[in-house]
Amino acid sequence: MLTTQSGDLTEAAVLKAFVAHGHRVLLPFSTWSPYDLVIDAPETFIRVQCKTGREVGGCILFNSCSTDHGRGRQDYRGRADVLAVFCPTLDQVYVVPVEECATRVTSLRLQPTRNGQRRRVRSAEHYEVAGWRADQGTTCTNGSLESTGSR
Repeated sequence: MLTTQSGDLTEAAVLKAFVAHGHRVLLPFSTWSPYDLVIDAPETFIRVQCKTGREVGGCILFNSCSTDHGRGRQDYRGRADVLAVFCPTLDQVYVVPVEECATRVTSLRLQPTRNGQRRRVRSAEHYEVAGWRADQGTTCTNGSLESTGSR
């Protein structure tokens, strides 16, 4: 599958998930924006960058940076508020605040760690789109990040 086709499918899946959960979604006019969608939440706009996740070893991995052809890799801090990750093999969307992402590749655990580690582990279930509330800004169900944007 072509990269652009995969990106289009991811963006469509994320848009469908947000609308299905009652969010108002705006589509930016320009393809040059560092975000793909905007959530119109009470008293704020939330910039959403869509990413495709892949299952690897009990985790969902996704790129949490962009390549701006010629400028190298850039993370999304200050350019988007959340990354919406679609995992095609699970047909599931996860919403991860940019501030909680690694600078290059981020992982969400599908299964507990074998050694029982809990600190610094991102459990996928805490980021499911069904548990994300736009009226809390960029806060997910784990509640570790406060709202960042305002109109």
